[in-house]
Amino acid sequence: MTAPAGARLTARELTLAYEDRTVVHALDLAIPDGAVTVIVGPNACGKSTTLRALGRLLKPRGGAVLLDGDELAKLPTRRVAQRIGLLPQTPVAPEAITVADLVARGRQPHQRWWQQWSDADERAVTEAMERTDVTALAERPVDELSGGQRQRVWIAMALAQETELLLLDEPTTYLDISHQVEVLDLVRQLNHDRGRTVAVVLHDLNQAARYADHLVAMKEGRVVAEGAPRDVVTAELVRDVFGLECVVVPDPVTGSPLVVPGTPWRPPAPEDRPAPEGRPAPEGRAAPEDKKPPLDGRTSS
Repeated sequence: MTAPAGARLTARELTLAYEDRTVVHALDLAIPDGAVTVIVGPNACGKSTTLRALGRLLKPRGGAVLLDGDELAKLPTRRVAQRIGLLPQTPVAPEAITVADLVARGRQPHQRWWQQWSDADERAVTEAMERTDVTALAERPVDELSGGQRQRVWIAMALAQETELLLLDEPTTYLDISHQVEVLDLVRQLNHDRGRTVAVVLHDLNQAARYADHLVAMKEGRVVAEGAPRDVVTAELVRDVFGLECVVVPDPVTGSPLVVPGTPWRPPAPEDRPAPEGRPAPEGRAAPEDKKPPLDGRTSS
């Protein structure tokens, strides 16, 4: 597949494995600069594993991840952390840590042993909290927040890191629909206002089509389609990748592709419903079997 032009973060012939089990097979992928890329696919297709490799949390078994043409695995850790921010699927905060302290941890890649905190660090943390609307929560323990608030705090920490690329692994997991939209709207805003390059793994195909500039569909550890959502989300692809019969229509609000399952549940027709007790069954069907008397010969009351 042809890589999008202007991609600083790329994977070439990338093979990823856990022990003896290969999860991603010789994958070629490019994350377009200044865009929101969303990776979708069924469970266990390798999408989160791919994102971890793009963030250098997983060492390739074969091939390489490149950042500005340099092999990511060979770059200094501090340099990578200054350029790529990664928010895993289920991050765990230290017990009783406050929102302000957690967001401040995003500045660690920019600090030196002789200068632990600077005015630049303070400005970055303040701005990150303002942009994610968590300033009022600054002194509250993270573990006391709602799911949506916690996700905003984690994103604030990633923003305080001030990286050019932001990788998010299923940031809407365990959130209700209103908080899912809140988080994805924030991601879209960050890209729109600052031109930040974002790559997101999502489960919901309709949300992916709504928020993505560039959509990547994976199946069994391989990229099977990528491009604009309107070109990727088709009934044929949904059937092939997800095993779902559907129709794809324009979203009435955004115009993005909207997947509607094509085999909805329907109530049984009258002739298929069981006949009420004491009434004859419809023609062609046997009547329910008469109740048998108790084995001890007594009549039931």
